[in-house]
Amino acid sequence: MKTGKKLGAGLILTALLVSAAGCGGNEANTNKNTGTSSPGSEATKAPEASAEKVKIIYSMWGSAAEGNTTQAVADRFNASQDKIEVEVQAIPWENYMTKLNTLATAGQLPDTGMLKEDGVIQWSSEGMLNDVSAMYEGSDSKPLDSLAYKYQGKPVAYAAANEILLLYYNKDMFDKANVPYPPSALDQAWTWDQFVDAAKKLTNDKNGKHPGDDGFNAQSIVQFGASVENLPWQLEAWTLSNGGGFYSEDGTEVKVGEDASIEAIQRVADLYLKDHVAPLSVGQTDDGIQRTIIAGTVAMATNGQWNVGTSLNTAKEEGLNYGVAVLPYMKDKVTISTGGANVVFSQTKHPKEAMEWLKWYNSEENNWELISSGIWMPTLDKWYKDEALTRKWVENPNFPPYDEYKSAVVDYAQSPAARPAAWFYTNYTTDFNTLLGSILGDVWTGKTTAKDAISKNLDALKAAHTGNK
Repeated sequence: MKTGKKLGAGLILTALLVSAAGCGGNEANTNKNTGTSSPGSEATKAPEASAEKVKIIYSMWGSAAEGNTTQAVADRFNASQDKIEVEVQAIPWENYMTKLNTLATAGQLPDTGMLKEDGVIQWSSEGMLNDVSAMYEGSDSKPLDSLAYKYQGKPVAYAAANEILLLYYNKDMFDKANVPYPPSALDQAWTWDQFVDAAKKLTNDKNGKHPGDDGFNAQSIVQFGASVENLPWQLEAWTLSNGGGFYSEDGTEVKVGEDASIEAIQRVADLYLKDHVAPLSVGQTDDGIQRTIIAGTVAMATNGQWNVGTSLNTAKEEGLNYGVAVLPYMKDKVTISTGGANVVFSQTKHPKEAMEWLKWYNSEENNWELISSGIWMPTLDKWYKDEALTRKWVENPNFPPYDEYKSAVVDYAQSPAARPAAWFYTNYTTDFNTLLGSILGDVWTGKTTAKDAISKNLDALKAAHTGNK
């Protein structure tokens, strides 16, 4: 997950969660939602009448070709009923927010569309987004609560897909070292100390020595035991796990300067600096699974669930024997939930129809290709609670064994451990994360400590959080 323009400081940055349904902000992958429907989807139903339809404009970032692909999906919706006609408006990524701001000023915003994760709360605070709490009224299911973007306690958007952070591991490396696999069950999650201890047993120098052994050479490590992704938005999970956080629960105050938050960040840095179980990472690129698990240099690594579909399926076909587990924890068991937003703009004259379109468009049936491949996870709670639906989703060759994945992903995602990423409830997260990433650069290399780096820049971080850099 990259920072800056790529939505949400990296949120969807790997080629994954960014599709036409608005998950993340990687312009190169913004429209993987081809809208493939499963047999029996309501999208195949034909209208019974030909009354004049309400016209809805849906905006998205992407090329004209990507817009045409999404329009083909919308055309299925248009043909499925006789009340609403959706027209897709594709805008190049680099101009998307500029164009929306211009349209907002002119009072000409589309009815609905994609919006950067880090822009949802800001736009809502400026009165530009509709309350969507009624979108799922009367439905048999609704999105997981961790996927609701909320302003002043009300949902102003729902994520178009779900993603959580996991621990991936190489089963062959664990077997060779005779180390038990990390647990997939939340109630058996490793403590941080257990995680580090296992990582030491899985770290080998060129002479087969482990950290703590006589003669171990930290300069000649050939296999590392662990890697914890240190992109700023993912680091928030560890600060929360240690009893701190980046922000207060209501998102109004910065907490990254508190001792618990600083300690958590330093523990991540010390995996490389002191424990000698992790390779150096400076928190700038979102290719952690490719650099670690897939490269065969690291036994276990943290990152988002989307990696199952974007890279691990191919690696599995090539012989990688990997597993998934819940994250270890410091004090509290925590993972982060995230997903890009589709919104209803407040300037629309047809909020009800706009919500009806989004509800249809975001349905699992219309994103099945992304879900079944492992790039996206469903948003509706019934896919997590109804075993028949869970099996339809998970029992396929693209996923690890059913029981393992269900415990480490499906159950984990609906547990109290799943916390919404900061952009679900507070503002200016890209500014904050970009600055934090810059500040922490020298922490990862040991030139300074997390305490010194954050303390010296705390006022600037607080200013970034309020939009006053």
